[in-house]
Amino acid sequence: MKKLTLLMALCLFLVQAATAQEKMSCCVKPASNEATTQFAMLANDKSFVEKHENPLPFTLQNQAGKTITYKTPDGKTASAYEIKAAKETDNYLFVIHEWWGLNDYIKQEAERLHGELGDVNVIALDLYDGKVAEAREQAMEYMQAVDNERAKAIIQGVINHVGSDADIATIGWCFGGGWSLQTALLAGDQAEAAVIYYGMPERDVERLKKLEAPVLGIFAKQDGSITPEIVRDFEAKMKEADKDVTIKMYDAVHAFANPSNPKYDKEAAEDANKLAVEFIREHLD
Repeated sequence: MKKLTLLMALCLFLVQAATAQEKMSCCVKPASNEATTQFAMLANDKSFVEKHENPLPFTLQNQAGKTITYKTPDGKTASAYEIKAAKETDNYLFVIHEWWGLNDYIKQEAERLHGELGDVNVIALDLYDGKVAEAREQAMEYMQAVDNERAKAIIQGVINHVGSDADIATIGWCFGGGWSLQTALLAGDQAEAAVIYYGMPERDVERLKKLEAPVLGIFAKQDGSITPEIVRDFEAKMKEADKDVTIKMYDAVHAFANPSNPKYDKEAAEDANKLAVEFIREHLD
């Protein structure tokens, strides 16, 4: 009788353990080696979150561009902010937002880049499908909720939208920095240049071998998240893949180029912008 009771207890334990495992597999996202997923996991790091002060309220006046919509390969639609060149051209710059989403600060940045580059169409993508964070807790939530396959569909959709004759450059900051490089990878031989501002770089050599565009990586020596060690590893992996990469390290903190950051470094930001614009202009001609 005692053995029977022990056997029944063991069976009950095994059933409960299996049920718990099943629930866990349904609710917990599997680990991923994708660079974009690794960056999203930084939202669990309190020190990373605290580096991002809530942006000041800002509304872009007299918008030079307009919101567009386009179809995505997953059967849905996406929206973006587009500023067309004065003259017809097949040159495009894709701008990818920070973890706040496609807010008016990014639209303003897209307009500024459009003005500095001249005859280039600029499209600021929206990888959050319309969501914009006003507080870092929201930004943390939105960044972690990004589905990589949906984000890739949004990017592929805009590549299809501009057409196979388009020459594409990309630029992004923080969350968008990593996606800038992923966008260049998705664009294949249409990609002409990719600029990464302190985003998680791709470090899979086999994926990097597929990259057609030269890369300008802008990073910060005092960044405790995208650390100098990560940057050095990325540079080494790019060279191993026989790809063109230029790295510029500033003695600054993460998000140093964001004017809403209390530790905004005006001198470094202006220098980095000059490098980025010259890099894009050089390769997107």
